[in-house]
Amino acid sequence: MSAFRTLDSAELKGKRVLVRVDLNVPMENGKVSDSTRIDRILPTLNEISGKGGKVILLAHFGRPKNGPDEANSLKPVAAALAAHLGKPVAFATDCIGAPAAEAIAKLADGDFLLLENTRFHKGEEKNDPALVEAMAALGDVYVNDAFSAAHRAHASTEGLARKLPAYAGRTMQAEIEALSKALEKPARPVGAVVGGAKVSSKLELLGNLTKKVDFLIIGGGMANTFLAAQGKKVGKSLCEKDLLDTARDILKNAAANKCQIVLPIDAVVATEFRAHAPSHVVSVDHVGDDEMILDAGPKSAAEVEAVLGAIKTLVWNGPFGAFELEPFDAATNAVARFAARLTQEGKLLSVAGGGDTVAALNHAGAAENFSYVSTAGGAFLEWLEGKVLPGVEALRA
Repeated sequence: MSAFRTLDSAELKGKRVLVRVDLNVPMENGKVSDSTRIDRILPTLNEISGKGGKVILLAHFGRPKNGPDEANSLKPVAAALAAHLGKPVAFATDCIGAPAAEAIAKLADGDFLLLENTRFHKGEEKNDPALVEAMAALGDVYVNDAFSAAHRAHASTEGLARKLPAYAGRTMQAEIEALSKALEKPARPVGAVVGGAKVSSKLELLGNLTKKVDFLIIGGGMANTFLAAQGKKVGKSLCEKDLLDTARDILKNAAANKCQIVLPIDAVVATEFRAHAPSHVVSVDHVGDDEMILDAGPKSAAEVEAVLGAIKTLVWNGPFGAFELEPFDAATNAVARFAARLTQEGKLLSVAGGGDTVAALNHAGAAENFSYVSTAGGAFLEWLEGKVLPGVEALRA
């Protein structure tokens, strides 16, 4: 990862290290209900502490509208972080000014401090130079370990990286390396699974992938729009009829780029959208007027597995069907487990990301066996779309 500065080249002993992390974790009854994002940053925090740096954490939480409010305070997260680190984590009631400076002054080398929500200041999302200056005054070194926030040019993600010696944390480094392997210099052939409900939300993604991958496997509700664009009847299925021409353009561009589009050939259909609704499998040429497609069928899953067996790199974003409702999780489960097996056998590099994707792979029990699963929704998508991420660019060597 020579293009980016990492902790390998950072002098940390005795330094005040401002570490931007993602602690925007789900909470229930004042307690963290899913600690995935905390677990991901532990290697970076422990390494900085172990090398004698004072670990000062910057993070946002929720979407506060008018300055500080208790519902969006990071204070409850400090306790959860301490439990996972197995060490005390101090808390400051602001991320700038006297409260932060006084808390930092009390730190010994290797200690941990969490500063209050950066978004309590309007200047955070505006990348306000005055806020950047106030934050920079608190540290000697800056480390960004929040890839999930790297697509935003905010004060704590991009501004600080231009002000202080800046480095990628280990989570950020792993994310950049995994995505670079998958799309920038991949082992070929390369395949991409793109699912989810709507074509409209992934137009840029589909357009970019047709130029970069050899196989583009389309699933979920968006596949219905492509089937309809080919003249097939999709009954009551989710379908964006105003985007049929767009779908046809994507198919045409894919052909011009020698990218093979893989669409369902059979489907699991039902007349109502609910768990365990009576369902059956039909060819995509025979969907009834009162039926809706809720999952790809077994022949489609087998065809996708054949593609996976022929490729060396896989990028995955989005499920094949309504995986949260049984039995419409079958195709996603089958393909996810097959990809996980190929990965474990050393035959496939598999990188996945996006909220629904992570949930679907966890549901299938396959996430742990993928090469890399990103918890960064928007940033992961923007990277796949070929966009420049300000928080990443600021770390270039």
